Amino acid sequence: MVNYLFTCATLVFMGKLLFSGITNLTISVTDLSEQTTKNRVSVNIALISVFSALWVVLNLTVAPLGFAIFHLPVVHSLIIFFMLILVTWATGQYGAASVVSIIGSVIVVLANPQVLPVLGFVPAAFLFDLLLLLNHHNINLKPRNIALVVFGSIVCAYVAAVVNGLVILNFALMFTLTVWAGWNVLGGIVGVVIALPIVGVLEKAQVKRVKIS
Repeated sequence: MVNYLFTCATLVFMGKLLFSGITNLTISVTDLSEQTTKNRVSVNIALISVFSALWVVLNLTVAPLGFAIFHLPVVHSLIIFFMLILVTWATGQYGAASVVSIIGSVIVVLANPQVLPVLGFVPAAFLFDLLLLLNHHNINLKPRNIALVVFGSIVCAYVAAVVNGLVILNFALMFTLTVWAGWNVLGGIVGVVIALPIVGVLEKAQVKRVKIS
C-alpha cells in the first residue's frame, strides 16, 4: 500500500515537472542564439526533468506490463534505448543521458523495488554516453551516425543484460550471455528503429536541438 501511494505521488510530481518542463522548453528553444546564460540553465533543467519524468513513468508502467505479457526483457530494453537516443538528440551533450538514467532509475526503485533491473541500465547509459563522444553526440540520419547509434545500442544492451543477469537477477552465466543478452539486444535494436524515424521527423520539422553549455 505504501509503495502504491508513493508511486502515485511520484507520478503526479513528475507529471507536473513534465508539464512545466515542456512549457519552459517551448518558450526557451524559440531562439537559442538570444538566450542568456540563465535561460540556458533553465532549458537544461527542463530537458533533464522531462526525460527523467518519461523514464520514471515508462519504467513504472510499460516496462512491467511488457515483462508480464512476454516474460522477456525486450520491451524494457526498447524503452531504455528509445529514451537514451532521444535525450542525446535533444541535448547533444555528454552526460545528459547518464544523469537522466541515474535520476530516473533511483526514483523508479524507490517507487517500486520490484523494478530493480532498471539499475542495470545505468552503466549502459554511461557507456552509451562515452561511445557517442565519437560523433560529438550528434544523432541524425546520416549513415555514419546511424551506424554508431546502432553499434552503441547493441553493445550497451549487452552490458545491461550482463549486469542484470549476473548481479541483480542471479541467472546462470551461459543463459545470461546468450539468451538473456540476446533478447536485450533485440529490444535495443527495436528502440533504435522506433527512435531514429522520430528524430528524422523532428529534424525535418526544424525542431532545434539544445546545446548544453
